[in-house]
Order: sequence, then structure tokens, then C-alpha cells
Amino acid sequence: MTAQADSPVDNWLVVIDAQLIFADPQTSQWGSPMWADTVPRIRTAVEWYGDRVVFTRFVADPDPRGSWVDYYRQWPFAQVPDSDPLYAVVPELAEFTEQVPVITAPTFGKWPAIAETVGLTPRLTLAGVSTDCCVLSTALAAADAGATIRIASDLCAGSTSANHDRALAAIELYGPQITVV
Repeated sequence: MTAQADSPVDNWLVVIDAQLIFADPQTSQWGSPMWADTVPRIRTAVEWYGDRVVFTRFVADPDPRGSWVDYYRQWPFAQVPDSDPLYAVVPELAEFTEQVPVITAPTFGKWPAIAETVGLTPRLTLAGVSTDCCVLSTALAAADAGATIRIASDLCAGSTSANHDRALAAIELYGPQITVV
């Protein structure tokens, strides 16, 4: 990751949805086969960024509306309370959540939920899971709002390797607001 070329004072690391529900295909239908290789690199980045880190959590909306109703009909296993172990931050990173903000939202994209913490036009390095859903959704909305975004490709896990690569290719179309490093 080239993020170390910049000072963490000038940049935030946003660790998107590092949760059990996304961590292991044996645990959940949403588990990423790439996650196990990604999490040690995320640990290193979190340690480097120190207090300039934000974790996000995806949780089910207890009262889904509109397209979310059909979404949870398709994925009923995920319609559990946010206190369910599926929505817990993975054990390998949980210790960090005691020291930095953890922002929970029932949406794929975590912007503007993180804006109050990181500011309206921050520089963000995005990491987490999945590249082809929550990372992509967060990046696009944040860039639209004026944030400068870097996607740390080696700190992201896609739903599959092919979907990860496709998402990164799409994200590269949004330069210079969003870059892949």
C-alpha cells in the first residue's frame, strides 16, 4: 500500500464492514474468499494510521422500506438485530474498535454517516469488504460530496476475485477524485 507516503494527519483510513458476516464464506453467504488474506494487511494499516481510523458496520434495517424489502426477502439470514454475532467486527480487528469511532448504518454506502467524523471534504483511504458493494458505494458518494478517495486495493476484499477486479476497474474511471493504489 502506498498510503505510507502521506502523513496520516492528512488522511483517514476507513475500514468498511470488517464484520463476521463478510469474513468467511463458511459463516455467511456474503463471506468473501479474499478476506483471510486481507485482514493482516488491514491490521498493519490500522496500526499505522493510529487515531485517524474509522470502522464502519453494515446492519439490517429492522424496518426495511422500498427496495430493501425485496433485498431481505432474498437474503433473510441477514435480517437479524445489529447485536447478532454476524454483525460483530472480526476478532482480528475488534481490539481497535475500542479506540476509534465505529459507525453503523443500514446502507451499503457509509457516506454521509462518516462525514461527521472525518469532515466534509477529507482525504480518505478505503479498505474493507466488499470492494464490489460497500467499498464502491462509499467511494462514489464520498467523491460526489468532494472527498478525495484512495482505494487501497490490497486492503480490500471482493465477493469474488473477479468481482473485486471489476469493481477496481470501474472505480478507476472516477479519477482524479478516486484513485486505486
